[in-house]
Amino acid sequence: MNVKIRYFASMRDRMGRAEETVSVDGDAVTVADLWKKVSSGQDLPGSTLIAVNMEYTNGAATVKNGDEVAFFPPVTGG
Repeated sequence: MNVKIRYFASMRDRMGRAEETVSVDGDAVTVADLWKKVSSGQDLPGSTLIAVNMEYTNGAATVKNGDEVAFFPPVTGG
């Protein structure tokens, strides 16, 4: 299956790219699995905001062919 991944703000800087399409095998692939694939095996940082198809979710969410996953750094304000 193919999944489009987008990185925003400091996540884009960290990854060195704004987006990519990743090909993965299997039907029960989670967002955390995708992160490990694109980050050379690193665990998903706990404070990362995640959206699948423009709806916020978490690392345990499963993805399917054609989904778009977005990773955002934590938002701070004051």
